[in-house]
Parts: sequence; structure tokens; C-alpha cells
Amino acid sequence: MDNNNDNILSVKNVSKLYGPDKNKAIEMKKSGTNKDLIHKKTGVTIALWDVNLDVKKGEIFVIIGLSGSGKSTLIRCLNMLNKPSSGEILYEGKNIRKFNKKELNEFRRNKISMVFQQFGLMSHRNIIGNVEYGLEVKGMSKEDRHRKAKEMIGLVGLEGHEYEPISSLSGGMMQRVGIARALANDPDILLMDEPFSALDPLVKKDMQFELLTIQKKLDKTIVFITHDINEAFKLGDRVAIMKDGEVIQIDTPEEMSTNPATDYVRDFIDGADKTQVISVRNMMVTPNSIVRKKDNLSYAIRMMRSNGVSSAYVVSQKMKLEGIVTIDDALRANKDGQTISDVLISDIMTTTPDTLLSDILPMAAEARFPIAVIDDDGSIKGIISKAQVLSSII
Repeated sequence: MDNNNDNILSVKNVSKLYGPDKNKAIEMKKSGTNKDLIHKKTGVTIALWDVNLDVKKGEIFVIIGLSGSGKSTLIRCLNMLNKPSSGEILYEGKNIRKFNKKELNEFRRNKISMVFQQFGLMSHRNIIGNVEYGLEVKGMSKEDRHRKAKEMIGLVGLEGHEYEPISSLSGGMMQRVGIARALANDPDILLMDEPFSALDPLVKKDMQFELLTIQKKLDKTIVFITHDINEAFKLGDRVAIMKDGEVIQIDTPEEMSTNPATDYVRDFIDGADKTQVISVRNMMVTPNSIVRKKDNLSYAIRMMRSNGVSSAYVVSQKMKLEGIVTIDDALRANKDGQTISDVLISDIMTTTPDTLLSDILPMAAEARFPIAVIDDDGSIKGIISKAQVLSSII
């Protein structure tokens, strides 16, 4: 069970409806009518329906869905730009729906910042003028806000560009300014609504890397919206998939890839590069031919023949992996009265259970034998074949 104290944000039974006859729409929704038919009959749009989720301190929580799934509506409920029709949104246990105007302004200024896809920068101010704007509104002295803004500009990789006009910047640079401005207020939570979707693929990759680096340095909580499954899996500690205003599944990228909750989730992640999220642990199998170094060769030959394999893994005490013996070498050496040690191939490829499949693709392409999976003390935990690794990229 997760400790509730780890949660910085909790969304409880949140629904958001737009339109006149909300009560009729709620009745129809509860009876199982779909979103489109409800809109046709009542004119009510169900943007969110009974959403429940928790965001933990210091995590990147990604919300993914197609256009119209409710993801942007939901992120705007987290700072009350959208007011939910029902339900609660708790920040550190306090219901922000009950905040008065002063408390809400305080929350938005000091605890939560938003980065938009359209950058939202002020064209009449230069980079540092944009980054320090929130600090100026707070009443921070010119010297202090300048120092803080410069620090944030350096953090997003724009050191030396402080006084450049916004009109001279590329999309990627503008987005960096947007992030620096959001970070300057030192918020606990950063809300990011499809911030990289307008950027070209190479710049997008750079920005994803920058965001992970910033998050590691500052340990901020980030709620990130995207429609790109690869981006979601690359950035997210956990990912929530939405459809028609509802959350379908919340999980780690790895768990979601290996155990999709519904066909919709499975179809959604079919386009993802699974090698980036699935680890060796999920694909490895138990080797069926393990022999001890002290066993004789005729036993090793029998073991390989009975299992229909052409090699056996050789272990010493406590299952410590020593290497491989092949059927050809074993047959030849057995005639000559040799031992397993005489034909042991110790220079074999190994990996660990938590290694991502993407990291062993080059190794798998070269491998003569299945790759042995070993733990920290060198004990064999399983094997993973070239075919298993290479088929994962299809």
C-alpha cells in the first residue's frame, strides 16, 4: 500500500460537465449511456467523469490520451483554472476547491506553476524580463529577482542569452524560457500541458532530456500532459491513460506495457517503443540446462539432450555463473577423458534483471548463446535469447 503522506496531490471523484441539463446527463451517465449520446440528447459535454488519482511528491506523473479525452481539462482543475462540477482536489490534504480568492492566489503564486504549449511569453520583455515576471509580481527586490532569474536561465541551458528579445528565439528556446519562468517561483508542482508537442523531433528529444535532468536536480513534482506514448513512457514514473473523460489505467510504464488493463490500453501502447520500458526481468526465462562445475561431462551431455538444447550453463557454489559448455565441445572432450573445466567458455555475455531491453539490443545482435541474467553477486537468475530481445522491437 502507498503511504498517503507521499501524495502531494489527490484527485477524488472529480467530474466536470459543461451544458444546461447536468442532472439529466448525470442520470444517463450513471445508467451507462455513452458520452456522445448524452451530448446529443442533453447538450451536456462530460469532460471528466469520476476521476481518481494520487500524485506522489517528487514524481513525474504523465497523463496521456487522445484529443477530447479530458487530459487538458483535468490538469487545469489542479490549479482551479477549471472548477470541477463535483469531487475534491487535495493539495497536501487541503481541499483547494474550498480555497477563498486569497488562498487560491497564494497557491497559484507559490505552490503550483504551469507551462503551456504556446509558451505564453511576453514579447515586449527580453528573456530575463519574462523569467523574473512572477517574482516581480510577488514584490521581490530587483537584485534578488535578477539573481534568481539568472540561476533558472542557467538551469535550462540559456546562460549568456539573458538579454535577448523573445522575437529572436527558436521554439525550443522559448519553451526553455517558459520552464525557467515557471521554476523561478520555486513551486512544489509544475503542470505541463503538452509543452513539447509543437517542437520538431530533435528539439523535443533535447527538451525531454533537459526536463529529466532538471527534475533530478530540483526534485520537483511534475504533472505532464501528452498524446505521445513514447514521450509518456520516457518521462513518466507513472502514467495515467484517459478516454472519454475517464481514467482507464494508472501504472508504471513497464507494468502498463506488460499488463494493459483493457484492449483500449493495449491498442494505445502498441505504437510504443517497448524496449525503452520493458526490462530483462519481464522477458527472461529459467534455463533448463544447468550443470555444476564438478559434474562429469556425460551428465552435461544427457542434460542437454533431454532438454533439446545445444549448450548448458555451468555454475559453482550458490548458483554463481561460471560460463557455458556446448554439446559439441562436451562430446569431443568426453571421448578424451576431459572435464567440464577443460571446455568451459567463460567469456559469455551477461546482463542484470533490471536492465532495459533497449540497452541489450546491440549485445543480443552479436550473441552466440542466450544472454545470461545474473544478480549483483554473480548468481544466475535466468536467460534471455537473441530471438526474445529482437522480437520485442516489432
